[in-house]
Amino acid sequence: MSDIHESIERYEDWLRAQLGDEIVEKDLVRKRAKMAKDALVFLRATYWRWAETILTVCPDLADMPPVLAIGDTHLENFGTWRDAEGRLVWGANDFDDAAVMPWSLDLVRLAASALLAGGDSAEDICDALWEGYVAGLAKPHPLILEREHRWLRREIMLPEKERADWWRKLAPGGKARRAGAAAPGRFHAALAAALPVEVDPLPVFARTAGTGSLGRPRYTAQIAWLGGPVVREVKAILPPAWAAFGPGSDATILAGTIAHAATRAVDPHYRVEDGLVLRRLSPNSRKIEVKDAGAVLMSAEMLRLMGREIATCHAGDIERVAAVRADAAQRDSGWLRGHARAAAKAVKHDYKAFA
Repeated sequence: MSDIHESIERYEDWLRAQLGDEIVEKDLVRKRAKMAKDALVFLRATYWRWAETILTVCPDLADMPPVLAIGDTHLENFGTWRDAEGRLVWGANDFDDAAVMPWSLDLVRLAASALLAGGDSAEDICDALWEGYVAGLAKPHPLILEREHRWLRREIMLPEKERADWWRKLAPGGKARRAGAAAPGRFHAALAAALPVEVDPLPVFARTAGTGSLGRPRYTAQIAWLGGPVVREVKAILPPAWAAFGPGSDATILAGTIAHAATRAVDPHYRVEDGLVLRRLSPNSRKIEVKDAGAVLMSAEMLRLMGREIATCHAGDIERVAAVRADAAQRDSGWLRGHARAAAKAVKHDYKAFA
């Protein structure tokens, strides 16, 4: 494997070539600072490195059947949204690096992230993920929080003070706003088309958020409509790292395909078109982060739900899921444990060399 510093330079050069003048160089500086914090953040920030190295670390995974997969799975890549029926849904909510790859990789990366976050037992983590995944393959369906999983709904719904803080960050001068030039025309036009009413002039501001996507331009529009605020966000999306840095050959952007699979309760405001991802922002559309609720994220109950959600996403690939089911039926959670440990060890090695 190449040196991590060489790999970072190669990735940033690729990013500049893809984005041209739209790249946010200051956010690349922020990204490197984040990467030095701990191994979990490093994992989140370096999916291209995962794509580049995982089949060297775990070569036998290459022989498992392919499926349209999430790619950049980790503990903090799950959140909530409202579907077309207004129901609160929980599940995977970042598909920027979706690609066709061995089905096992989503589970290995998620298990490795739990180990990097401080999980003590690979057996407990992998057993819970595998139990959920097997159940999800057998009966794939989205997780609707309207009547069931009250404990998860309690964890997700923000109390009033935190809701006020959420809106304060988006206000003028708030932490979520990034100083910079006006949004390029394609970003501005996409935001205008996504709002429920035409506003002229449309208030648009640059935003810094995320970890792996830092460096890519991201813009937000916030308006008042029918007595309350409405927020939309747009960011650039690029060809998946699995094709750009890994062994994949298809550079097609498939985020919209997996997000809108028939097995999922789709967020009607999530759209992928013309190299952009559009979504609604709301205090009810959020992720649970390790720093806020690490014990919840690494509980057996939550890990089972994460495993189930990965299977539900995989099951949306109708043409390939039968081969996945057949392969998974021959296994138990034992296969996952060793691969998760090996992957986490490789990430730690890169993190230490970088930090």
